[in-house]
Amino acid sequence: MSINIKNQDDRNYSTPILLYEKDDHRIYWLGMAVPDAFRTNIYLIADGKEAVIVDPGNKAFFGELYSRIEKLGYIDKIKGGIFCHQDPDVAGSIADWVNNFKGFKVLTSARTNVLLPHYGLKDYDFYDTGNANSQRFTFASGKTLQFIDAHFLHFPGAVATYDSESGFLFSGDVWAAIDIDFKFVVEDFEDHTLKLNLFHLDYMSSSVAAKGFANTLKDYDISAILPQHGAIIDKDNVDAALKYLADLRCGLDLIYPDL
Repeated sequence: MSINIKNQDDRNYSTPILLYEKDDHRIYWLGMAVPDAFRTNIYLIADGKEAVIVDPGNKAFFGELYSRIEKLGYIDKIKGGIFCHQDPDVAGSIADWVNNFKGFKVLTSARTNVLLPHYGLKDYDFYDTGNANSQRFTFASGKTLQFIDAHFLHFPGAVATYDSESGFLFSGDVWAAIDIDFKFVVEDFEDHTLKLNLFHLDYMSSSVAAKGFANTLKDYDISAILPQHGAIIDKDNVDAALKYLADLRCGLDLIYPDL
């Protein structure tokens, strides 16, 4: 087994980065090398002859993302994509994936699914991440992805994904950070909180939602947090990240402080 989460300062992020490997279970960072404060992290979870994309992202990235997955040898193994919610930086390319991959499963919450047809979709294979499927997706190998509701962070139907094999938590917009000076992995969490605040204070709904989600994670053995924006949070900083969320005052707490 290898876990390869470290800063990649010697490269320009123009190729996929292998984050985890054990037998035929692999996780890659696929995100685009775009010098933008809202740089998008896109991930691939591969297991044997199957693979799913996590938050495929912007429509403009589809061609490059396709090429990156093809070079890894997984383009014919794509079974679907996980969509933590419906925003265009997460789901803008959804029609390209659905239309180009027969049987492409759209793994998302029922609330998110209501809005996805507005991307021009009609018929597609919706896989409910909720109770209809016991909040799980199971690969042919038996390895599982567990879906964890992240209500109102920042969408009512937002969902995070826990890979039981690696212990990676794909957190969507939770722990997203805004930073033009991109670091692949958090080096100083205290400094990183300033970058988290730039996103969370405005985008997250309230301390109730933040603390509630942090509490749902207390029984999970999390080896890394992989957000959709900003640096990956490694094992050494997971406890600090959970405390940050549990203590967070944001959104409605700041807009209506006297209530």
